[in-house]
Amino acid sequence: MSLAKLRAGFEWLLEVVTMLLVVALTVIVLLGVSFRYTGNSLSWYDEVAAVMLAWVTYYGAALASLKRAHISVPGFVYSRPRAVRVTLVAIGEAIIIAFFVLLAYYGVYVIQVLGGSTLVSVPIPTAVTQSTIPIGAGLYVVAELLNLPAILREAWDGKRPPSEQDIVEELQ
Repeated sequence: MSLAKLRAGFEWLLEVVTMLLVVALTVIVLLGVSFRYTGNSLSWYDEVAAVMLAWVTYYGAALASLKRAHISVPGFVYSRPRAVRVTLVAIGEAIIIAFFVLLAYYGVYVIQVLGGSTLVSVPIPTAVTQSTIPIGAGLYVVAELLNLPAILREAWDGKRPPSEQDIVEELQ
């Protein structure tokens, strides 16, 4: 399987998961607001919605990484000579990957510390809710690694990465 096909499949998976999470969060928020409006507040709404928002954030961040939609300073980096440009890009990618590997590692540690505890309002294990930290971080690392060859090639060639306008046009 080619890297392009692997990347496309991974992007599809992240899009589907993120979309399902956003739809589920929307339904939960609408339910919570509707029940609160009628005077019958759901006891679990706030806690579950907060967990869902964290999940959307982590999975969405991995998707944004795969689409290379995070904030960057390409004007500074790509105005440098080739050797400096490639070095800056390589250091930047190494820092990003190292950070998310550490986040995944300590995310697993957090799950172990929380042990058998559950959410306050519903009997969902905290390990399930907090699993988004190591999983999301791992997905982010995979996204960065899938983009790494193109990122390094662009740095070598002096070609700027896709701009915000390019991404908007691609989505239309």
